[in-house]
Amino acid sequence: MSEHKRENFSSKLGIIVATAGSALGLGNIYRFPCEAGANGGGAFLIVYLCLALLIGTPLMISEFVIGRRSRSNPVGAFRRLAGKKNAWPVVGYMGVLCAFLILAFYTTVAGWTLGYLAKSVLNHFAGQDLPQIQQQFVDFTNHQWWPIVCQLVFLALTALVVARGVKDGIEKWSKVLMPLLLVIMFVLCVKSLTLSGAGEGLRFFFNPDFSKINGRVLISALGQSFFSLSIGMGALITYGSYIGKNDNMASSALGVVLADTLVAVLAGIVIFPAAFTFGIQPEAGASLAFTTLPMVFQQMSGGYVFCLMFFLLLVIATLTSTISLLEVIVAAFTEELQLSRPKSAWIGAAATAVIGVLATLSFRTGSPLHIGSSTVFDLLDHVTALYIMPIGGLLIVIFVGWRMKKADVMDELTNNGKLRAGIRNAIRLIIRYLAPVAIAVIFISQLIGK
Repeated sequence: MSEHKRENFSSKLGIIVATAGSALGLGNIYRFPCEAGANGGGAFLIVYLCLALLIGTPLMISEFVIGRRSRSNPVGAFRRLAGKKNAWPVVGYMGVLCAFLILAFYTTVAGWTLGYLAKSVLNHFAGQDLPQIQQQFVDFTNHQWWPIVCQLVFLALTALVVARGVKDGIEKWSKVLMPLLLVIMFVLCVKSLTLSGAGEGLRFFFNPDFSKINGRVLISALGQSFFSLSIGMGALITYGSYIGKNDNMASSALGVVLADTLVAVLAGIVIFPAAFTFGIQPEAGASLAFTTLPMVFQQMSGGYVFCLMFFLLLVIATLTSTISLLEVIVAAFTEELQLSRPKSAWIGAAATAVIGVLATLSFRTGSPLHIGSSTVFDLLDHVTALYIMPIGGLLIVIFVGWRMKKADVMDELTNNGKLRAGIRNAIRLIIRYLAPVAIAVIFISQLIGK
């Protein structure tokens, strides 16, 4: 695909809402509160904020630099910037593979959110206690066809958006979905603040006990910022390639990080008052979203409406993430295989469905789809989170910091000298020195902790 035919985001707002949509997902809505709940609440929040700004922002800028400089998908980006006769394009292939594998297992949970939105509409949780709601989740994941239908419908919705292109599909829908997500989050926050345990929950979340900060908290916070901001999976390189040459990448990246952090903080305001009011464990993971919270909503005034809003929130957050993941695959197909965008979107969705359905089926009780003690879902999650993402992220900052010419990097950071170098020189130093060390620490600690 020639560069003059390549689409761009139409505005800085488009860049921020689309890229924030990529970063925002289930990891913000319940993974962040779970991590905070398990690592000291306010202490974790402070560490996370610092690391997201100091490490997450330069990492995002690194991927933006590669994307905009090359005007290409992750594979083509490294080929254009490093040349064909070296191994760097392998990093691009890793990004596309990572996006494909994450999308495959992520659509399993995406299907759950869609199914539970339907359950909320039909008021299936009314009058039920926690064991009954827990059994509903078991019955749902073991159903012969319902989880798969929900998963395929979600994939189809994702393909429909991506097939329409960058401006008319991804950017247009992001501008609708992201404000709606924030409105729902604010409404849920207001409701949560009226609960009897709101004061205790907010103290836990916002009053840091710095004595609880240790190596585990630092590693968990760095890992959460890495996961939450979609580092190392090709999405940011792809979206970076759609950023116009006159757009300020550094401020756009900062805007995305702040939006991502805002949603994570709002999720904490929703979760922790409910947790302290009803005596639940905020680090409960998937069971928090699909079993514990539906029970909590039934005990609130207006519980039906708030339960409905919560699962609509999950659907929106998940959809904005699946759109970005499929776009990585589509960009590679259209530019490397010269396929049309609609054909690439549907082929990519169909290929993802093959692996994704296996991940969904592996949750059934007694399913033979296990590798050792792990489900297909667990295996895909572990391979991407523990290996591909950190290795990819490490190689990306090494490439930008040490392989690319300083003049090329600074041209991108300063828009060919139109912006002051000042803080951008500091960003480059972080990319060269601090970011590689931080990512290496995450990777090694995960290996040691296994």
